[in-house]
Amino acid sequence: MMKRILIISLVLVAFFMAGCTSPVTEDLTAPTVSSVSPADAAVTVSASGNITATFDEEMDPATITTASFTLKQGSTDVPGAVSYAGNVATYDPTSDLALGTVYTATITVAAEDLAGNALAAAKVWTFTTEVAPPAGPAKVILGTAGNYAILSETGITTTGVTAITGDIAVSPINAAAMTGFTLVLDSTGTFSTSTLVSGRVYAADYTAPTPDTLTAAIADKLTAYNDAKDRPSPDSVALGSGEIGGMNLVPGLYNWTTGVTISTDVTLNGAANDVWIFQIGGGMTQAATAKVLLAGGAMSKNVFWQVTGAVALAATAHMEGTVMSAGAISLAAGATVNGRLMSQTAVTLDANTIIAPAL
Repeated sequence: MMKRILIISLVLVAFFMAGCTSPVTEDLTAPTVSSVSPADAAVTVSASGNITATFDEEMDPATITTASFTLKQGSTDVPGAVSYAGNVATYDPTSDLALGTVYTATITVAAEDLAGNALAAAKVWTFTTEVAPPAGPAKVILGTAGNYAILSETGITTTGVTAITGDIAVSPINAAAMTGFTLVLDSTGTFSTSTLVSGRVYAADYTAPTPDTLTAAIADKLTAYNDAKDRPSPDSVALGSGEIGGMNLVPGLYNWTTGVTISTDVTLNGAANDVWIFQIGGGMTQAATAKVLLAGGAMSKNVFWQVTGAVALAATAHMEGTVMSAGAISLAAGATVNGRLMSQTAVTLDANTIIAPAL
């Protein structure tokens, strides 16, 4: 009898304990990506770094693979390996990413948490890698001298039908030193105009503030000239014994203790931010029809010719860049310049086209 009572008691206790046990709660919540690196729309991102995504809960490592974590450049998959640890998925590209390029990273709905819940929607973000640093030396800063297509200290003379895009100026000499332009003084007295100049014409004897403005520009011109002249450690010395016609020149600092001749076309090949500085210890002459050409995206605003002597461009020659000369600059009939002419003496033109590019 006592045995039966004991058994009945144990059964009742078991039922009571079963009734007190809390039911197991099932996880039905979809995981989310709480943060990513690089951030969405980030720019100047390192081309050698990894891409990561952090989840708000622990994920099933078996579902964090290259199938659920992708990286594309346009529609092209970027090869790489995926790893997962501590709620963070990492995409490690096989090689450095391309510079200056937009990439798209995606965590797909194939990623699941430990309960088998997938992301409610794919997580997609983009970023742009860093741009390649410019090749060549640092750019020469023209200061306010860069406001002029032609800047001369002793005069600007033209014959024939010259066309200049940009302002021109003389200082410390006065407007009488500019001949051939048929200048028309503005009512303010601060500048003149000419049918040959798409811009304004300035001289040191015009009304204030022009004289002070030009004094500053001449000072900036000299500073830029000396900066270019004094740059140390050239990448090339006495290249071609001064004859650079027919060459293809990469960005860099070039030095000659003598003059330079451009007898045939010379090409400056580089990217848009690359820089060329030519230190010329004598004069510079460019033969008839010879051209300075730009390739690969190179820009005239990043080319600087520092010339100790005189500069002479023969008929129909073409120059690219800023010419900074201690001597006179002369252009024969039909010669053209995409750049700036800055002389510590005179500039002489003959039916030429000069266009000052944006700085």
